[in-house]
Amino acid sequence: MTDLLKRAREWLAQDPDPDTRAELSDLVERADPAELSARFGAKLEFGTAGLRGELGAGPNRMNRVTVMRTAAGLARVLGPGKHVVIGYDARYKSDRFARDTAAVLTGAGLHASLLPQALPTPVLAFAVRALGADAGVMVTASHNPPRDNGYKVYWGDGSQIVPPVDAEISAAIDAVGRVDELPLDAPGTLTELGEEIIDDYLDAITALPLGTARELSVAYTPLHGVGSGTLTGAFLAAGFESPRAVEEQRNPDPAFPTVAFPNPEEPGAMDLIFALARASEADLVIANDPDADRCAVGVPMGGGQWRMLTGDEVGALLGEYVIGQTSGDRMVATTIVSSTLLGKIAAAHGVRYGETLTGFKWIMRAGPGLVFGYEEALGYSVGGASLPVHDKDGIGAALAVAALAAGAKADGRSLLDLLDDQARTYGLHATSQLSVRVEDLALIAGAMARLRAEPVAELGGRAVERADDLAEGVGGLPPTDGLRYLLAGGARVVIRPSGTEPKLKCYLEVVVPVTGEVAEARQRASAELAELTEALRVTLGL
Repeated sequence: MTDLLKRAREWLAQDPDPDTRAELSDLVERADPAELSARFGAKLEFGTAGLRGELGAGPNRMNRVTVMRTAAGLARVLGPGKHVVIGYDARYKSDRFARDTAAVLTGAGLHASLLPQALPTPVLAFAVRALGADAGVMVTASHNPPRDNGYKVYWGDGSQIVPPVDAEISAAIDAVGRVDELPLDAPGTLTELGEEIIDDYLDAITALPLGTARELSVAYTPLHGVGSGTLTGAFLAAGFESPRAVEEQRNPDPAFPTVAFPNPEEPGAMDLIFALARASEADLVIANDPDADRCAVGVPMGGGQWRMLTGDEVGALLGEYVIGQTSGDRMVATTIVSSTLLGKIAAAHGVRYGETLTGFKWIMRAGPGLVFGYEEALGYSVGGASLPVHDKDGIGAALAVAALAAGAKADGRSLLDLLDDQARTYGLHATSQLSVRVEDLALIAGAMARLRAEPVAELGGRAVERADDLAEGVGGLPPTDGLRYLLAGGARVVIRPSGTEPKLKCYLEVVVPVTGEVAEARQRASAELAELTEALRVTLGL
């Protein structure tokens, strides 16, 4: 307890934020062991995902001291004279963290450019390359709960950092001393960017292959995030009518008051947008997560019923659409946990295909000629001759989905019809997830060790035809903690620990040939996924 109090007082002495100083002063005065340990017994670790955590005082929380130390570490790795673009969303403290980052970087002799307002993450990713910067920082916690914030770092290629850069920055952060001793704000080294950078981004994504059809009614929600203005501008610039937005969720609000969890994949998050879609008789539903790097898509089923498409369904539709709209030597890519359908589409069209580890930092490095990449967690990057954004882009993806839907509508068809076409051509590829949350992380490590020590011979009545230990770097991929089982009949299961939550995540896929009605194949696939999921629960033993 004495050591915790000592560290807390040292932190308090350098903290520039009156909010966290008041919080920490109270904890020190009460000598609260549990709360002090939660903040000072560990620290947020900087990695390829940057930082993400709950707001509050101490090294295990997101706060101004943590952010300034991180900026100082980044400055040491980059060196004086380098240029960093900084963006931020509308979460609590995001603008303050962005300005603290600028102050530390300029004080260290770097040049910082600050985006003009709270904007989507893809605008920052675009700006890094557009401005020829050496790195970028985005202050965001994406779709995390309201009390969280985060810090993503991009390199000069406009994509998120990968090893060994993350380890270099982490080591540099650890070497930073007191933040109240850092030099701040060197004159003439901060540029406050104007609205022109937004216009440049809109010019880039509206130049994507978007066909000519524009008649489409779209219902939209940014889920209280920063996507609304940019998405509306993109739709109008591309010639679409302005989407009709959920009024209660149109404007940024860091409290996210109408949703339990600001993630389109979470139960209840899409209730208001589907209600608007029914009332307005929309053709399409589009939702962004709070920093607008992800895009969710909903389609009408008839009779006032709507359903949300899976990330794999949208990925397959957009992948084939982009291939059809482009030419030359091209590549499309997805991750080892996404559906295998994109690979079959690529082969049928004579296009190169790449498969990477999870995360857009890997997708963007799949290979030359990349015109489309996606991950099943609603992330897509759509290109033409090249990709305007080297990260997932929920605004550009929304435009491409609207163009695809408008083209289908002009032909008297729908996105569901296009999915049925793919099922008939390539087989019905159905995917689902099983996530097991634990209180003790040792249970996950134990489950992975047990699966490696006791090879699985069958799952759900399907023989395991091949088992890959991804920790061994299978197929040229960097090593990662995961197991992949290829099962009889084209089914597949991938098991890996979550990188951000105390979960073991399992990704399941079955492939069902379509010999009659597609609806019958979907029912069969649903039953097979349910059977495989139950067998997997038993095998995991958690």
